[in-house]
Amino acid sequence: MRCIAHRGFAETYPENTVAAVRGALDDTGHVEIDVRRCGSGDLVVIHDERVDRVTDESGPVADFSRAELDALDVLDSGEGVPALEAVFEAAPDAEFVLELKESGLAADALDLADDLDVSVTVSAFDIEVLESAAAVGDAPLAYLVTDGEARTGLETAAALDCAAIHPHWTACVDEFVAEAHERDLQVNAWTVPSRRDASALEYVGVDGLIVDRPEVVSERE
Repeated sequence: MRCIAHRGFAETYPENTVAAVRGALDDTGHVEIDVRRCGSGDLVVIHDERVDRVTDESGPVADFSRAELDALDVLDSGEGVPALEAVFEAAPDAEFVLELKESGLAADALDLADDLDVSVTVSAFDIEVLESAAAVGDAPLAYLVTDGEARTGLETAAALDCAAIHPHWTACVDEFVAEAHERDLQVNAWTVPSRRDASALEYVGVDGLIVDRPEVVSERE
């Protein structure tokens, strides 16, 4: 069962930074990051639409240039908000799950991954984002769903020819996991909070755990 570092293990490292991705690779080869477009047109790695929560500045990501974002201080770590290119270059051997937070990112993100020979899976809550990714490349797709959308999400993921479905971990009862596997969908559950929950998910056959700290997985062993 694979361990996927959510935002580069967001409870262990400053989330979505180069340092987080590098640190996560000490425990796993799979890293999930969030992608947006900034004011200079570059793809950058940050979860929120605004910089307020993770920096001392305020305002939409779209109002900042790549250089301005890189100069910010994420969670008092000394790390800036990085460009996607910088993250790829810092961890070329990682297998990335790119959660595309906006439309219009897929072509540039996949071109960059191809140029740098980086392995990526594209994930999104937005069906149109996944359709756009399918139209411009052959990267595996993963459909993100909440607990309440999980059942209908299986049909949607299969119709989109996704490789995986990423449901909230509470949706991963044995019937759901079995049906996903019948549809040739891997199940990677987010965001698993504890070792006890991880053990239960492993028991019902979940393929991967998206977690904020490596201990959720490693301390079970």
